[in-house]
Amino acid sequence: MQTVKASSLDALPNIRHAFFTRDGGVSTGLYQSLNAGLGSQDDLAQVLENRRRMAAELGVAPENFVSCYQIHSPDVIVVDEPWTRESAPKADALVTKRPGIAIGVATADCGPILFADSEAGVVGAAHSGWKGAVTGVAEATLAAMEKLGADRARIRVALGPMIRQPNYEVGPEFVTRLGDEGPPFLRPSARDGHMMFDLPGYIRMRLKRAGIAQVEDTGLCTYAEPERFFSYRRSTHRQEPDYGRHINAIALAG
Repeated sequence: MQTVKASSLDALPNIRHAFFTRDGGVSTGLYQSLNAGLGSQDDLAQVLENRRRMAAELGVAPENFVSCYQIHSPDVIVVDEPWTRESAPKADALVTKRPGIAIGVATADCGPILFADSEAGVVGAAHSGWKGAVTGVAEATLAAMEKLGADRARIRVALGPMIRQPNYEVGPEFVTRLGDEGPPFLRPSARDGHMMFDLPGYIRMRLKRAGIAQVEDTGLCTYAEPERFFSYRRSTHRQEPDYGRHINAIALAG
């Protein structure tokens, strides 16, 4: 199973994490092979087997491998106990201080952010597309971790594979939404009125403004590597009927 790791998180002794790729699963066709998307049209049994394999990679029981029903919000859930697929709460970030639970967010171009305060024993995971980034999902995750005892000065943060500026075209309504914060993260597109958006750069700016001095970025583009990553936008451009989803997860060793 091929995963992407952040060296800053990998160096922490009590933290396990992975930005999973599409390698190592049992799904076929469009979902080849490690599709974790419970909301996809893939065979549910195959998706559950893929998630079981990811749980094993992180050293947790399958029932302790949890993700939420994502809605492109800044909402954060504190995870004290695992839940079932049917009872997953609506949110876009999870935090926990309980060892043995892996918290994960699903992505297929949006930005996955993993957080860890190893000393306090608090971890977080956030799903940050442009809506989540603009409305403050990263900042909300930091605040929720602090309520569990984390110290912002100690929190290490890593950005996983996501769509990058050369492949992320946005329309004029989005440029207007960014306002004065936009220009450093926008460059002209070939289409009039459109721009190319630097999502990871914008997320890093928000994190640094929130007091995180060191943000590690894996630098990988989901759109640009079809053999390695799922991509919603690439699937749309290819007029494919659906697409797979990645899980990006972190856990305290239990």
